[in-house]
Amino acid sequence: MRILIVSQYFWPENFRINDLAEELSRRGHDVTVLTGRPNYPEGRVFADYRANPQDYTRLGDVAVIRVPMLARGSSSIQLILNYLSFAVSATLLGMWKLRGQRFDGIFVFQISPITAALPAIALRRVKRAPMLMWVLDLWPDTLAAIGVVRSPRLLSLVGRLVRYVYDHCDRILVQSRAFTDKVAALAGGAERIRYFPGWAESLFDGETAAERAPELAAFDDDFKILFAGNLGEAQDFPAIIAAADALRDTPGLRWLIVGDGRAAVQVREEIARRGLQDKIVLLGRFNLERMPSFFASADALLVTLRKEPIWSLTIPGKVQSYLAAGKPLLAMLDGEGSRVIEEAKAGLVAPAGDGQALAAQVRRLMAMNEGERAAIGRNGIAYGQREFGRPQMVDALENWIVDCRFGSPRASSFSAR
Repeated sequence: MRILIVSQYFWPENFRINDLAEELSRRGHDVTVLTGRPNYPEGRVFADYRANPQDYTRLGDVAVIRVPMLARGSSSIQLILNYLSFAVSATLLGMWKLRGQRFDGIFVFQISPITAALPAIALRRVKRAPMLMWVLDLWPDTLAAIGVVRSPRLLSLVGRLVRYVYDHCDRILVQSRAFTDKVAALAGGAERIRYFPGWAESLFDGETAAERAPELAAFDDDFKILFAGNLGEAQDFPAIIAAADALRDTPGLRWLIVGDGRAAVQVREEIARRGLQDKIVLLGRFNLERMPSFFASADALLVTLRKEPIWSLTIPGKVQSYLAAGKPLLAMLDGEGSRVIEEAKAGLVAPAGDGQALAAQVRRLMAMNEGERAAIGRNGIAYGQREFGRPQMVDALENWIVDCRFGSPRASSFSAR
């Protein structure tokens, strides 16, 4: 099939859509990606892309069509302009750059912002191809949760935009079953909704990589809790730092942060204010390809979300990759994410926002012997393969595209419930 992926974010930015595009290509599909210039999460266009844009026009056999847009920057105004500029540029220039090309399906990778779906709606009409959207971020709820939009009137307007987008989707794929009711309320029912969770990227296939990250060699003798990913408002770093502060006198304990984001400056300042620079180490951002070596070097992998009703519906994307790494998870979150970890028996969970409870779970994990922690890691691998296996997920997606395009009676075992 000829598949167009519309995503504001794509390689060399680290998102699961990269892995999906490559997997579809490996299966023999002709895949094209319409995206912008890479600038996430720092808010600046990547220096290597600026110097060598020609090197980023293909990811293996996947064709990458890029349109100009304003970078995210560091302010709310810049972020809004980033969202709007991609929507406009991808609609107008994207239409021109894709002229003459036909597609069997259009797939939208929808994390914030939902405005990234607007170019796909225009292309759906012109290309006469069905549109499937993967919802990983619930608007307008997310905007309210992170405080970007507080006006009820404006949130209502965003809700109308979301209804418009959902109305133009032939299938709406949700990353968590707990999303279903929220999406159905804006989509006029659950008939078009399907359950489509994330999975561990192909580079995590198999057991934990044997190689270790040389950047962590200095901490070989420590018990290492590693957080990998975005440093943002949703991750609740104040509560993480509070847990580290409660354990500041625990010998041999180190918190390692791999990643970057809009909250990085505040995180660094709070660590310094509490005098925890030796306990919490900010290592910066690394390519996704390096993550298996960092995970292999850790004793536990940390996932957190702030205490908000909307976040309790979410399975954080890093959970599937953590499970595949075969290391115990430490979690500070509610709802679906905590349910998955507890059901898998893959780690210890504290309530969202409770740094003291997280500290207590760290003590519990450190008190276990290596055999007990290894068993927890094996539980995670087994659960991840069973519940979030890439082959069955992509099989389902292929069937949904065929069903939408050709009216095939083929069905998938994955449903919204």
